[in-house]
Amino acid sequence: MPLPPAPTKRAALLSPEALDAPARAAPKARRTSAERQTDARKESPTLFDDRQLPDAGGASPAVALAPVAVPITARQAEPVVAPLPPAPLASRVAEEPAQDRRKRSVKKTGPKRLFVLDTNVLLHDPTCLFRFEEHDIYLPMIVLEELDGHKKGTTEVARNGRQASRTLDALAGAQGADMGEGLKLDTTGHKEAGGRLFFQTQPLDYQLPTSLPQGKADNQILGVVQALRALHEKNKGADRREVVLVSKDINMRVKARALGLAADDYQNDKALEDGDLLYSGSLALPPDFWTRQSKAVESWQSGSSTFYRVTGPMVPSLYINQFVYFEAPGEPSMYARVTEVRDKTAVLKTLKDYSSGKNAVWGVTTRNREQNFAMNLLMDPDIDFVTLTGTAGTGKTLMALASGLTQVLDDRRYTEIIMTRATVSVGEDIGFLPGTEEEKMGPWMGALDDNLEFLAKGDNGGAGEWGRAATNELIRSKIKIKSMNFMRGRTFLNKYVIIDEAQNLTPKQMKTLITRAGPGTKIICMGNLAQIDTPYLTEGSSGLTFAVDRFKGWPHSGHITLARGERSRLADFASDVL
Repeated sequence: MPLPPAPTKRAALLSPEALDAPARAAPKARRTSAERQTDARKESPTLFDDRQLPDAGGASPAVALAPVAVPITARQAEPVVAPLPPAPLASRVAEEPAQDRRKRSVKKTGPKRLFVLDTNVLLHDPTCLFRFEEHDIYLPMIVLEELDGHKKGTTEVARNGRQASRTLDALAGAQGADMGEGLKLDTTGHKEAGGRLFFQTQPLDYQLPTSLPQGKADNQILGVVQALRALHEKNKGADRREVVLVSKDINMRVKARALGLAADDYQNDKALEDGDLLYSGSLALPPDFWTRQSKAVESWQSGSSTFYRVTGPMVPSLYINQFVYFEAPGEPSMYARVTEVRDKTAVLKTLKDYSSGKNAVWGVTTRNREQNFAMNLLMDPDIDFVTLTGTAGTGKTLMALASGLTQVLDDRRYTEIIMTRATVSVGEDIGFLPGTEEEKMGPWMGALDDNLEFLAKGDNGGAGEWGRAATNELIRSKIKIKSMNFMRGRTFLNKYVIIDEAQNLTPKQMKTLITRAGPGTKIICMGNLAQIDTPYLTEGSSGLTFAVDRFKGWPHSGHITLARGERSRLADFASDVL
């Protein structure tokens, strides 16, 4: 069977767009009926690419590739089915694979939603207007009225209210702003916000159940949501949108769902969706760790520590200053800290054993694995920020005070200890307290007094009454108790700062405290995420959770979750069963 004749016209160069075209049969050039009959009579293999490209003269000739001399074999002599005439455009699109159609079409996103914000969302996070991506935001008029009522004062809520009002003023005063068409949320530099902000500029008609008082602000917001949903249900196509109420008030969301309205919590303030996903700071090595890694382990000695360089599939999941331990029956245990992670290798450094009496810190020895991990962080001068979490009785405050006294009085690494805590009551507030700042903070520092009594009792065994009194006076002179209300604007130089009950802090308060650190300062944040007393604060949105999640992997920070209580058998049992 002869090959087709060589083309008489030189092939045009393919454009880059043609090279990226989907791999499918391109439409043929428009031909007459006689030419199609001639093609049908031919029984030769197709050696040409009939892709169309625009010609300089305006015509669209078929682009031909140079023929290739291929030896004819018996298998090639089989008859070839004649090509059918090109199908209409609609049928060709229907025959295309779905993946090719997605490549050619413009990426489409889901329908935009309209979020109606409650006042407490603005008071909780003044920057919430820019956290809804491409969706639009609607503010009822009663929200502006409530925002105006919360702007006075020096509390955190008042500051957030004023910041939210300034944000609204900046959006309304931007060039080309139109209240009727909605204010573009990206006009003030927040490019991640692609939606618009709408205000209630006209009264809306709604009917709420008679059991809901019409004068209450929450019920007015529910009425606005109901009216907006009724308006958007009448629209069709792209104009029809889902209306969602966003509120931090649980009862508000329950009432909205009872009325058949969509409601959701403000989720952007949560560092984690589930507290169980929080970084624990330690990792158990698998039982076959050494057998799998035996060919790629390097070890060397430096001082009293041993270093191991390991490789393997678990290396990319390690963080710097994360603790790893190997415990297997019949084999020696190994406790180490990750000091370096590069590509596929990690360096592990063995720990100092603070459970033995010769390494006691101010008379305190560690009683379990996690406490030893924590003491290695507290005594390391290269670690500037330490977070400790755990249930009641795990020794957080005691270890932090013992390591602080050792480094202030013995090592002279820091000049003094500064201790503060969130003043959130468990029950009813007892009212105003007399005295100076330290005297006012005295009732909140019962944990400090208890631990200092324990530390001072075991340090001067044969010193007598005068010796104990002198030691207590020296210890007290090196510990300053400060209130968090007066921390803004301060800078701590060479201080050992202990922040107790940090689970009751918001992320903004946590940032305010940590940024007080000057050169040579070490900050220790401690708390129990199961004992949060601040309203509207959960495990996921606590400032302590926020700090643990943001600082993991930083070379100068460390975290450990203390698992076992060592206070007493009664306290341990109560923590488990109550």
